[in-house]
Amino acid sequence: MRRLNRIISFDPETRELVCEPGVTFHKLLREYLPQGYCVPVSPGTGFATVGGAIANDVHGKNHDVAGSFGRHVVWIDLLLPTGEQRRISRQRYADLFRATIGGAGLTGIILAACIRMSRREVNAVRVRERRIASLEDFFTAFEQARADGVGYSVGWIDAMARGAQLGRGILELAEPAAESLDEPAPRRLRVPVDMPDFVLNPVSIGVFNTLYFHRIPREGREKTVLLERFLYPLDTLLEWNRIYGRRGFYQFQCVLPNEAGISGIRRLLERIVRSRAASFLAVLKTLGGEGEGYLSFPQRGYTLALDFPCKAGTGELLGSLESITRDHGGRVYLAKDACLSPEGFAAMYPKLDLFRAVLHDIDTESRMHSDLARRLRIR
Repeated sequence: MRRLNRIISFDPETRELVCEPGVTFHKLLREYLPQGYCVPVSPGTGFATVGGAIANDVHGKNHDVAGSFGRHVVWIDLLLPTGEQRRISRQRYADLFRATIGGAGLTGIILAACIRMSRREVNAVRVRERRIASLEDFFTAFEQARADGVGYSVGWIDAMARGAQLGRGILELAEPAAESLDEPAPRRLRVPVDMPDFVLNPVSIGVFNTLYFHRIPREGREKTVLLERFLYPLDTLLEWNRIYGRRGFYQFQCVLPNEAGISGIRRLLERIVRSRAASFLAVLKTLGGEGEGYLSFPQRGYTLALDFPCKAGTGELLGSLESITRDHGGRVYLAKDACLSPEGFAAMYPKLDLFRAVLHDIDTESRMHSDLARRLRIR
């Protein structure tokens, strides 16, 4: 849907922006942040689109205070599989609205959407970074950030650390800066070739993680950075996926409820460490509550996201992580999934029957399908 990429209207009084589904987060940020407005919730890349954000009910580093993207959607113009067009919202066709938010694109084609923007007076955030020595310390720090109402919080995890250092990493807390920064033209590098498979191995990843951990002084540090750089740190390195070579990689992200968070994350990390398969991209965040969609991913708890190079044993590892997630009452994020079993999916998403009922009403001929829907037997 990328060619449907027009911004249709914006009302500064109501903060309601109407756009087509192919509009990217980069476009919205660069168009409206200079005017003092910002999308309230943003995923980890600015290349994502509004349509994709609705279909996956994406979350950001501020979920505890802002919720997921669907909370800020006012209405959606939807082209149904029958060819009928409907404007859906919380007031009209509420079940269809909840099925479309986080519905993986199965309810129809989004033609336009109305998003309520937030006020943002400055284009930068003040970031506090500090080392975290262990998983227990991470949970303590996150709970303190929650109690303090910190706007943004995210942790990088050294997924190769073990023993007493299991779960060590770097915590970043951020709030709007006191004043804006000069905004230079974006500079981007590009990974020019697919890296050989031997480049990413336990030794090289372990060395990188150690250096990355120790780049932060013991006493921590503060810095002011552009909001765009904070929200989308990897967008400055184009085609970074080529680091994983031609075989590519799998992404895995799960959320575990608060009460099972520390024990479940510990089990996940212990299994990952034993596999010696994790990459340098391991992220831990808090989530504040349930999303509005029937298939929304978030629940109040902790979410862990990692990348794994595609190689022998990766499928078995992902199956183990699915089992641990399920045993602890969590769920796997469909936006990043390639290996979840249909049985695991049905157990993790308790509102699946409500979603199926909506599909039955609007798509009796089962016209809308996807590889994901077929694998997980969503229909």
